[in-house]
Amino acid sequence: HFTKLNSQSQLKFQYFLKNFIFYILQPFTIRHKIFTHTIKRTMEKNQVGVNCTIINSKLTNCRIGDNVKIENSILENCIISDFCSVLQSNLEGCEILKNTSIGPFARIRPETIISENVRIGNFVEIKNSVIGENTKINHLAYVGDAEIGSNCNIGCGVVFANFDGKTKHKTVLGEGCFIGSNSNLIAPLTLAQHTFVACGSTVTDNTEEFDFVISRARQTTKKGYAKRYFVEKER
Repeated sequence: HFTKLNSQSQLKFQYFLKNFIFYILQPFTIRHKIFTHTIKRTMEKNQVGVNCTIINSKLTNCRIGDNVKIENSILENCIISDFCSVLQSNLEGCEILKNTSIGPFARIRPETIISENVRIGNFVEIKNSVIGENTKINHLAYVGDAEIGSNCNIGCGVVFANFDGKTKHKTVLGEGCFIGSNSNLIAPLTLAQHTFVACGSTVTDNTEEFDFVISRARQTTKKGYAKRYFVEKER
């Protein structure tokens, strides 16, 4: 604990004392200008800001901003801006802007840029894509070769189908799009801003602003037919 100091000489002394304590008494902590690291794995050729917490993680050639939390993760060739969190995830060759949270169990692949105030949740994979501000991709989705505008919601189980067997294709979403759960977006595809895609849809055609898209087989209900299944199962 350090008391509050006001004069310039006192502040300089406080800075020296903190560095001295961490350099001498904690030789296994990475020696950056930072005082709250808890590091139990390796870091190589990294730049790390102040007030960061890094636990059980491996960082290689990364630039980390201030007030960042990284736990149980592997990062390589990444730029992580201020006030971000990365939990139990694998990041490579990407840039994460301010106030964004990643994970748990997310994979961010090379050539990806994720803007400010974005939420990337569990079991989401993103590759070669740009994600706009305030967009949410909360769980179980694949986003490949895409540009997603700001304030979009990508539902559970959404797949950006970018590969036709020979060539990778691009998907573009305007701002404010809502993509319902378990939908497939077949590239090349452009959805205009504020497009609403109903869950369970397979989308192949471009849209205009405020279009509502639904593409699924109509339900057929056979009254009483399930009795056959349950009776035979009990025999």
